[in-house]
Amino acid sequence: MEWSKEANESLSKVPFFVRKRVKKRVEEEAASCGASKVRLEHVQACKQKYLKNMEDEVKGYEVETCFGTSGCPNRAIISDDLCERIEKRFSFRNLKKFLKERVKGPLKMHHEFRVSVSDCPNACSRPQIVDLGFIGACRPAVTEQVCTQCGACGEVCKEGAISLKGDGVVIDSSRCLSCGKCIMECPTGTLKEDMKGYRILLGGKLGRHPQLGKELPGIYEPDDAVEMVDMCLDHYQQNCKEGERFGEILNRTGSDWIMEKTLCKEK
Repeated sequence: MEWSKEANESLSKVPFFVRKRVKKRVEEEAASCGASKVRLEHVQACKQKYLKNMEDEVKGYEVETCFGTSGCPNRAIISDDLCERIEKRFSFRNLKKFLKERVKGPLKMHHEFRVSVSDCPNACSRPQIVDLGFIGACRPAVTEQVCTQCGACGEVCKEGAISLKGDGVVIDSSRCLSCGKCIMECPTGTLKEDMKGYRILLGGKLGRHPQLGKELPGIYEPDDAVEMVDMCLDHYQQNCKEGERFGEILNRTGSDWIMEKTLCKEK
């Protein structure tokens, strides 16, 4: 649906973590009024309803993704059904009911358990600042194919993780973010895909005491990533006292439990 300039400016002031949901509600508001274009009055009307009945909007969790499925050329992995599979795991939990039993007072958006999936290290959907974040990864490896020393791999690597030494290629794993760009640029097959999946971050959050998510070691295949969701939700529901963020729970309990149960495929 088309938006007026004023309506768009008003939407841009909405916190990013609920902006997508608010936009949908505003368009529904405009459609219910028989409008073909979203105007400022629709945004304002929806805002009032939203603030007065926020608990009605809370479903207990939110799963977000980047623009990868729309054809982004930076995708390190293509797993278009991952968000749907994660959503199904949440649907069995009835987290809204769970939170209402823990939270004193009405539920707010910040009580929801948030998951974010990005298909590459550009991380457009901000997986570093949510309860559980996924970053697409494609780790390179050096093959026995002769390197022509063209330098294409080094030129495309923004992290400076690749260098040419002697007749070969050297990858600095401490710098590599597993974006997979070097593999696509290599004309000789000297670089190949070693492992493809997701890097996983736990416990990121904003608020009064913001923190970035702590990254688990290794790269996880989609099936393992989905299982990680269940592990984290189990721990969250077992240790959540008052609707606090997952990061606060991990600060209190530590993360040794996840390291013991991990399905990490790191080699």
